[in-house]
Amino acid sequence: MATNTTQIPPARRHTPSLPSALTSLRTFVASLGSKGYLLAVGAIVLLVGSALSQHFMTSRNLISVLITASVVSVLAVGQYLVIVTGGIDLSVGAVAAVSSVIAGLALQQGTPWPVALLLALLAAGLIGVFNGLMIVYGGITPFIVTLAMMSIARGVAYMLQTGRQVAIEDQGFLAAFTSGVGPMPAPVMIALLVTIVFAVVMSQTRFGRRLFALGGNPEAARLSGLPIKRDIIGAYFLSSLLAGLGGVMIAAQLTEGSAIIGEGYELNAIAAVVVGGASLFGGTGDPVSAVLGGLIIAVILNIMDLLGIQAQPQLVVKGAVILLAVLFTSGVGNKLPGALRKLIFQNRYTGKSATEGTPGGAVPAMDAASTKNKEETDVRQ
Repeated sequence: MATNTTQIPPARRHTPSLPSALTSLRTFVASLGSKGYLLAVGAIVLLVGSALSQHFMTSRNLISVLITASVVSVLAVGQYLVIVTGGIDLSVGAVAAVSSVIAGLALQQGTPWPVALLLALLAAGLIGVFNGLMIVYGGITPFIVTLAMMSIARGVAYMLQTGRQVAIEDQGFLAAFTSGVGPMPAPVMIALLVTIVFAVVMSQTRFGRRLFALGGNPEAARLSGLPIKRDIIGAYFLSSLLAGLGGVMIAAQLTEGSAIIGEGYELNAIAAVVVGGASLFGGTGDPVSAVLGGLIIAVILNIMDLLGIQAQPQLVVKGAVILLAVLFTSGVGNKLPGALRKLIFQNRYTGKSATEGTPGGAVPAMDAASTKNKEETDVRQ
């Protein structure tokens, strides 16, 4: 007896269609739009700088700003990878110092500069792995772990330096990190490449999406079976690895490795991420915004340098910028317009302040209801 068989067509290979490409393009444009406030603030800062100093908009000064901001940008990208998980890394400045000293010592021993670079980055990465292991398996909070590592790494850098200057004379190493292609300096190219790579990692890879999930809802990420421990260790490894790269970049600019390199850079990196709109509770932001935040801070500091403002007032301004950024990118900042509108309407209809005559500043429920009825009556009239 003949059997009726149905031919199953072979599975077609999935190829990207035009609608999916258009969707990706719209997503990219939307991501640029989400950075609109940073671009607007940056434009305002540039206008202010050009108005206050005639030397600000010169090509020499702008290139100097970009070179200065490039190291902070590299550290800020690494810091963002940790902050998006809800953690923090206070050791990046000290890690930069260790990597600079290791690279300098290796070069003094005649080591080829690519090998010296690899040794410095390997040491920095191992520090990050240790931080992650202590956080994941030691159960210590990231703040305490990285604060302790900041002291340990800085001390190791001093011991390796042994009180002498670690001069760097290898021309290949110096050319790799201080030259450039055309008008684009090498440090700026490195920072741009790092930013692009990790922007793609965070938006297009499973690892990046897992970091977002871990910072947004750690409990849900754990219940979903995500490799939380591995991802946390990976984030701290990458943070220290990029800090080591930043330390090597500074060493090339100064032509020496030093234990004092990177002092205060951990705060600059955190400030860049915060000004870029990322929440310290994790789950928000992106590497591009972190770099833009660092660039805005660098431009503001450069303007103050051109105006001859001393270092102490610059610290005050930097702190104020961070506070304002946190205020306007947090939930508190989003609630301010509604709170002000409520205060104005209550003063308008009751003729007194919103908290007057009530214990503890609370508004009685009867007054609120009366105000609402009066608003509805005014609208009908």
